Amino acid sequence: MGRCPECGEWNSLVLSAPVAGSSKVASGISQAMPLAEISASDQQRIQVPIGEFNRVLGGGLVPGSLVLIGGDPGVGKSTLLLQVAGLVSSDQPVLYVSGEESATQVKARADRIGVTAGNLYLLAETDLERIIGQIETLHPALAVMDSIQSVRLAEVESSSGSLTQVRECANALLHLAKGLNVPILIVGHVTKSGAIAGPRVLEHIVDTVLYLEGERFHAFRLLRSVKNRFGSTDEVGVFEMHESGLHEVANPSQVFLEERPSHAPGSTIAVTMEGTRPLMVEVQALASRSVLQFPRYTGNGIDLNRLWLLTAVLGKRVGLHIHDQDLFVNVVGGLRLREPAADLAIAVAIASSLQNRPVHPDLVLFGEIGLAGELRSVGHSERRLREAAKLGFRRAVIPQMRSGASLNLDGASLHIETVRTVAEAISASLIGSQ
Repeated sequence: MGRCPECGEWNSLVLSAPVAGSSKVASGISQAMPLAEISASDQQRIQVPIGEFNRVLGGGLVPGSLVLIGGDPGVGKSTLLLQVAGLVSSDQPVLYVSGEESATQVKARADRIGVTAGNLYLLAETDLERIIGQIETLHPALAVMDSIQSVRLAEVESSSGSLTQVRECANALLHLAKGLNVPILIVGHVTKSGAIAGPRVLEHIVDTVLYLEGERFHAFRLLRSVKNRFGSTDEVGVFEMHESGLHEVANPSQVFLEERPSHAPGSTIAVTMEGTRPLMVEVQALASRSVLQFPRYTGNGIDLNRLWLLTAVLGKRVGLHIHDQDLFVNVVGGLRLREPAADLAIAVAIASSLQNRPVHPDLVLFGEIGLAGELRSVGHSERRLREAAKLGFRRAVIPQMRSGASLNLDGASLHIETVRTVAEAISASLIGSQ
């Protein structure tokens, strides 16, 4: 049509493509306002009856938020979200949308894990417009989308899971969540490297990004937050996989140490911080004379580059003969140690195995190791030591405190030995003579 039927002008029509979800944009501030005049009232969070899940979110689900959960196939993403949906639906409607499984398959999983809430609605659909229509009609307290790569908008001329489809579908869900003030949990596939599949902008669109981690052959799962607009990104939730679903672990340290062998060379206890929670983790090392031209170094649960650094320090500054040894280091329970505070426990475990001398069974260690063999203090020392004393440990080897610093353990019975170097720490930690 070259002429506008209303004004009569020629060549005045402009081609514009429809924007997915544009009608769902939440109304916000229409004009600039002074910061002091904008109210910052806290929204009432939706409390999920899973303490570990609430911990990672920062206190519960925020209405109108869009939360992305990623993880390896089979790690338990769908199981966890179905459990969350079932618990929230005990007194209010919840919509669970499955784009990869039929409603019958989801029902079978729900029966297996004991989800029987009457307010939980299941929808097997991949057309996002129909899904949005169902959410607008039902207006649930929570919506779950499994997964974002399986749905598509008919307006976008590309297949499901493509970069354009994922971006536009995420934008439409974001506008819907803000407009209806309904929290939406979406599952995202991951790549071989473990990153969320699809465009990086997907992680920028959502309010919160969670990762469910864990080895397939281990029972424990860790839920981490890598982005959270409504809380901290330092928290971690610990779960254990059972036939009836994921069960939260209230005291992870005690569970991780239950099967620790006593007086075994190469075994130490590291005190690591996962957010605001101190965890006792067993670190095992095994040194064996190599029959290869170049010895093998293998690290499970620690960064391999960090392992090379620590072995170099032990060889140069402590004089341990590691150059002809195959070295294997394992963090028990499938956990992954990320902070440098675990350096001392790893180094002492290696020395213990090399010298075939066990570590004191009631001893914990933490501290960062420098290239000169010196020990550097780490944060939250008091919190780490209190947790160790609570679990029955009676000795601790830690870096020397900074001048003027002191420890307040609130009467905890714990013998603390401060050392300056990794050589002193090894001497204080091992039992018997070489």
